[in-house]
Amino acid sequence: MLELYQWELSQFSEKVRLILDYKGLEYRKIEVTPGIGQVELFRLTGQKQVPVLKDGYKYIVDSTEIAKYLDLEYPERPLIPTDPKQRALTLLMEDWADESIGVKGRKALFAAISQDQNFRKSLLPISTPDILKSVVEGVPSDFLSVLGFGVGFTPDVINSAIASLQQDLEILTQLLKDSPYLLGDEPTLADLTVASLSILLKFPAGSYLDLPPSLRGKGLPILAENPAYEAFFTWRDRLYDQFRKPLSGLTPPTAGVPTSITID
Repeated sequence: MLELYQWELSQFSEKVRLILDYKGLEYRKIEVTPGIGQVELFRLTGQKQVPVLKDGYKYIVDSTEIAKYLDLEYPERPLIPTDPKQRALTLLMEDWADESIGVKGRKALFAAISQDQNFRKSLLPISTPDILKSVVEGVPSDFLSVLGFGVGFTPDVINSAIASLQQDLEILTQLLKDSPYLLGDEPTLADLTVASLSILLKFPAGSYLDLPPSLRGKGLPILAENPAYEAFFTWRDRLYDQFRKPLSGLTPPTAGVPTSITID
């Protein structure tokens, strides 16, 4: 069976999970914990970042390379069109989404995590021990703000990322206005990439991620609750309904807090 070295809230891990589900491939998730888990991953593959796909004795790193590998080895339900122009457009849009939504989405979410202690705790996987949840919840916001400055996540950088994401969503909404998918009548890697990388802007409503039910369908209010982008998220959720397999053994959604993510 295929094995996916991943982190549950990694957008690029989710990209590979959606691709695997789209192709109907069975796989086993291996959660890579920060620190010691990354050391082990480096020993196996020579790099510390997830996702990494293991197929037999082969380790494939980077979500784009994983997608190309799966299309070659498991050609059922291809991700990348064979027509040269459509192939070029697919890879171009996938690369754009990786560098745009993928990067800016993390910056926007960092702002929410640094401002809301309860939200930090809620973002941890359901299986996280209570004692660890308490530790994470108790991290001072001031400390996270300093940490943000250390990695370049200043308020100006974060606000710029959010403004740019708004423009991205406007463009994507227009592209989808008269088409079921971004590049025509059939889904491609471009669709799966854009859909999966948007999870940090608004979590899918279904039980696809190992997160508390209260977070399903919630997101950054300035994006997730804006009527101008409703068509985009409706498209994204329809794509998830079509292709993403829900997790088994999770409780159904229930009302609760947090109901949104607040950014000043």
